[in-house]
Amino acid sequence: MIKEAMLYEKLDDNKVHCYLCAHHCKINSGKFGICGVRKNIDGILNTLVYAEAIAANIDPIEKKPLYHFLPGSTSYSIATIGCNFRCEFCQNWQISQLSKRDQGSPGQKLLPQDIVEQAKQQKCQSISYTYTEPTIFFEYAYDTAKLAKEAGLKNNFVTNGYMTREALKTINPYLDAANIDFKSFDEDFYVKVCSGHLQPVLDSIKFAKELGIWIEVTTLIIPGQNDSDQELKKIAEFIAGVGKDIPWHISRFHPDYKFTDKEFTSMQTLEKAYNFGKQAGLKYVYLGNVAGDSDTYCSNCGKLLVKRVYLGISQANIKNGKCKFCDSVLEGVYQ
Repeated sequence: MIKEAMLYEKLDDNKVHCYLCAHHCKINSGKFGICGVRKNIDGILNTLVYAEAIAANIDPIEKKPLYHFLPGSTSYSIATIGCNFRCEFCQNWQISQLSKRDQGSPGQKLLPQDIVEQAKQQKCQSISYTYTEPTIFFEYAYDTAKLAKEAGLKNNFVTNGYMTREALKTINPYLDAANIDFKSFDEDFYVKVCSGHLQPVLDSIKFAKELGIWIEVTTLIIPGQNDSDQELKKIAEFIAGVGKDIPWHISRFHPDYKFTDKEFTSMQTLEKAYNFGKQAGLKYVYLGNVAGDSDTYCSNCGKLLVKRVYLGISQANIKNGKCKFCDSVLEGVYQ
């Protein structure tokens, strides 16, 4: 379904300037933006993936991963094709790297009101815009999130953090949480491996925090790419500088897409990163794609608050967002 895009301006000679993400594409008539799903048609920027869901699933919220956002709940999760990054290690590359340049209409027609209705029928507490990059299907996510909010559901983005301030401000009234990928603290890594830049991601993490969106951060640690002591320390210190209450998910890499020649991340490296996070003062550090170290403990009394099993929880000692034992606030969204 073709729909006129938000967040762009018309230029001379039928060009348009898209300022939805940090690429700031200036697109000639008949051409696409970097994402491959937004096209300039006669001087009007259009989104070509509106209501075309390439994926629609019911997931545990822990899969996002979001550990301090409605723990133990399920989330109706949607995506369209396309992405504004070209990460060579992408684990959803089969859909994220599809483009409207050479594809017809992959996916199913799924209108915003249908998503909200299905989420309610399936007893989901939130809607997740995930799997690919939600920024590139922003209009679809925005309309869905607005209806979801009216229906008493919450919304979250699982994102690479490459949106502009304008995009974050626009979605802010309806966005409750975001898990932001923090892929590296090295500009060259972002340029060469992801086809992006580092600074916009840093800016998004800080601005989302300022706006009051609950944020959690994920770093996929890739052997030989972003696993040096210096880089891991910088990542941990940056997150702590924005907020020591921000959960940091340290994920184990497995070979995929164009990085099939890389090794799995060692437990030694994951544990080293975990320790750097704690040394930086982060209250909540979790290991992902491995067993263990996914439970939440009270940062005040140290007692177990959430016991996690595979993509779910088996025990929760939280009452009204507070520790049952010492009544300390557990940062996050719990109702």
